Amino acid sequence: MPTQPVVVCITGASGVIYAVRLLEVLRHTGHDVHLSISPSGQLVLRQELDVHVDLEDFHLSALMLDADKTASDVGLEKTRELAGVSSEDSSVLPVGARPVGEIHYHHHADFFSPIASGSYLTQGMVICPCSGDTMSAVATGRSENLIQRAAHVHLKERRPLILVPRETPLSLIQLDNMRRGCELGATILPAMPGWYHGVRSTHDLVDFIVARILDQLRIPHALMRRWGSP
Repeated sequence: MPTQPVVVCITGASGVIYAVRLLEVLRHTGHDVHLSISPSGQLVLRQELDVHVDLEDFHLSALMLDADKTASDVGLEKTRELAGVSSEDSSVLPVGARPVGEIHYHHHADFFSPIASGSYLTQGMVICPCSGDTMSAVATGRSENLIQRAAHVHLKERRPLILVPRETPLSLIQLDNMRRGCELGATILPAMPGWYHGVRSTHDLVDFIVARILDQLRIPHALMRRWGSP
């Protein structure tokens, strides 16, 4: 059965590594992704990951998904198996297997993008990381770019909208905006990784947050050991 696409947006807050890993995992669960990046998000990608993306002439290869794998990614492989997605290096798909998903890029100023309309069906939307300004826009109804417009579409259509802020400490303004966003129907999922799942590397901490995002989208995965599991 075909999956519905997921909207992922990157805005100007620290923590873009979460978004890059999320994109990688979503592709390997057979989900198409509609991606938009704000100008501030573009700057953070360069600052934190030395990733240079051109928002006017975007190429997916710039995000370096699946690049520089020096060890087997057990969590991703198991997640792929759960999703019934074949290995990319296989020339013949097993019967019933789904292909790896595609990523479709939309400029942040393109209000004619499909994700600007509620008539375009999606499984949900994730803003990761979610800047304070974007959080404010969601809470107050501003639609100054495609990312903000798509967020309001998901709220009005009662589809999952997951906001991933990464800021500390938090001001009363930010707390009020998060509260308001929650009241409107968004899920506020701060990038606050747990430590109870056998953390051995920074990669494990990144996967914890990505795993919680996938949980909210109801996408099965094997990225972390759950509390109480053997």
